[in-house]
Amino acid sequence: MKPPKSVYIALGSNEGERLTFLQQALDKIQHKIGEVTAVSKVYETPAWGFEGKAFLNACAAVSSRIEPEEVLQLLLEIETALGRKRTAAAGYQDRCIDLDIILYDDEIWDSEHLVIPHPEMLNRKFVLVPLADIASHVRHPLRKLRIGELLHSTNDDSEIQVFPQTLKKFSGFSSRYNYIAVEGNIGAGKTSFATMVSQDFNAKLILERFKDNPFLPKFYEDQPRYAFPLEMSFLADRYQQLADDLAQYDLFKDFVISDYDVFKSLIFAKITLQEDEYNLYQKLFNLMYKELVKPDLYVYLYQNTERLLENIKKRGREYEQNIQQDYLANINRSYLSFIKSKPGLNVKIIDISELDFVNNREDYLQLLKEIS
Repeated sequence: MKPPKSVYIALGSNEGERLTFLQQALDKIQHKIGEVTAVSKVYETPAWGFEGKAFLNACAAVSSRIEPEEVLQLLLEIETALGRKRTAAAGYQDRCIDLDIILYDDEIWDSEHLVIPHPEMLNRKFVLVPLADIASHVRHPLRKLRIGELLHSTNDDSEIQVFPQTLKKFSGFSSRYNYIAVEGNIGAGKTSFATMVSQDFNAKLILERFKDNPFLPKFYEDQPRYAFPLEMSFLADRYQQLADDLAQYDLFKDFVISDYDVFKSLIFAKITLQEDEYNLYQKLFNLMYKELVKPDLYVYLYQNTERLLENIKKRGREYEQNIQQDYLANINRSYLSFIKSKPGLNVKIIDISELDFVNNREDYLQLLKEIS
């Protein structure tokens, strides 16, 4: 899962209800491009480069996983949706909304359609002043100077005034919980989702260390022989990891999110072990389980088996490629049976079979909304 980048976007309007256009654009940026992490004050400035009405200008910092060219395309779509009509006439014109990428993290981009950093930003006070509100210490990738320093050295002496009203940013997620456990079948996307939430909302992330388990490839080759040592090693590792990580409170994180709950050990053991092995396993599990901190919220991401098999094939782990549909269907049934057997469990079951929350931000926001 690639981490999000900081994108700085300039917003401007000099037609109609200017502040309303800026707010609507900001909301659509949040919805389509990424989490709006900061918004500048709003400034009123004269039209730049042509005779026109005064502009309202602002800048927003956005945390996004979308590549620059696609961000540009989405900004153009937002402008069109808000009523901007581009004409073939040369030069600058009045416009209800104008959206520009000013910086994209510390990247330098030069293509037919897009240049980053914005080539005119150094000459435009109406860009530098709001940008300095939210990124004063960010360095220009080419000039190697901070935005605050560039503002002081600009040759633009145009008048700029603080507008009395401000823009509001809305978060896509607000956690009411100290500890969220995300569960799901093999290939459901629980690790991707937990990682995205931790990156976007300052959460401590706990990921299952399944890649280090030496019994896992052997289990997929010979399940009867390796089921018990596999489940025992998973149980010991999960218990140790959760006991250590949940005991260490992180003052710099807002909450904890994990891509598993230790109870999955019992669910998988029920499927893979013989009855006598399972009875022994359950006794050991119960001793360990009572010592652990329990999640405030248990999220189960349900996907149908067809989508699960597609995801497993796509991620390409060799030892998973022979997993059968019946095995995945049995895991789904076992999870749902476990959830039903625990009436006191604070659980949300979310069917994500038709969602692609990794590549589609609107699906991601829908999932966040169902949780929060």
